[in-house]
Amino acid sequence: MRLLEGQVALVTGAGGSIGRGIALRFAEEGAAVAVHCRTAMESAREVASRIQDSGQRAVVLQADLTDEEECHQLVRAAAEWGGGRLTALVNNAGVQPVRQLPGMTAAQWRAVVDTNLASVFACTQAAAEIMRESGGDGEGGGGSVTHIASIEGSAPAPGHAHYSASKAAVVMHARSAALEYGPYGIRVNTVSPGLIDREGLAEAWPEGVRRWHGAAPLGRLGRPKDVGDACAFLASPLASWITGHDLVVDGGVSARPTW
Repeated sequence: MRLLEGQVALVTGAGGSIGRGIALRFAEEGAAVAVHCRTAMESAREVASRIQDSGQRAVVLQADLTDEEECHQLVRAAAEWGGGRLTALVNNAGVQPVRQLPGMTAAQWRAVVDTNLASVFACTQAAAEIMRESGGDGEGGGGSVTHIASIEGSAPAPGHAHYSASKAAVVMHARSAALEYGPYGIRVNTVSPGLIDREGLAEAWPEGVRRWHGAAPLGRLGRPKDVGDACAFLASPLASWITGHDLVVDGGVSARPTW
């Protein structure tokens, strides 16, 4: 039996590279997948079509996750599509603009925090309510929630202060949520990726890619599938006693001394 057989999952930001990898990996392991996007409808439809072609169920749902009510509506829509059940949520949607702290406005700060952090709070709150009521996944209790954080949550890069702060907060939200939702059988974890390859990255940032190859003990960039593997594991019965954990997926870069 596949790891996620019979599960109903919602993956936010699944029109993007990492979200696509997560959604496809969940489908490979037997889950029905609600594919969320905000504006990337064409990409999200392509992901859903690939899932359906593989014999699994998928639906595309659109929402602006900077709006709390739209977060709640999205989660309810995914559960309704799933027959009243939602067993897994992956909070992947996020933004990563580059902007130096000097001159950054509060509005620019909030634009990142609202997308990367406030949406995680709202979607998790809505999903947990459904998981408590629907009886969960049959193995891990009420269900699982996985936030996509980043290794920048503990090792910031210049120009990413708002992003790094939001991702550090996402990790702490997961730990807090693990404490408060644990009695209902709901597990909450984070996955912190390193540099994940995408189309055109090597051409757009050759120096960064070169430095990453030199720093990574495993000698390569990450792939969206690597993040999907970690998320599928955390949503599966294999992780039924894992909650409040940050799973780093970075090819070993975090193990390298910084001095």
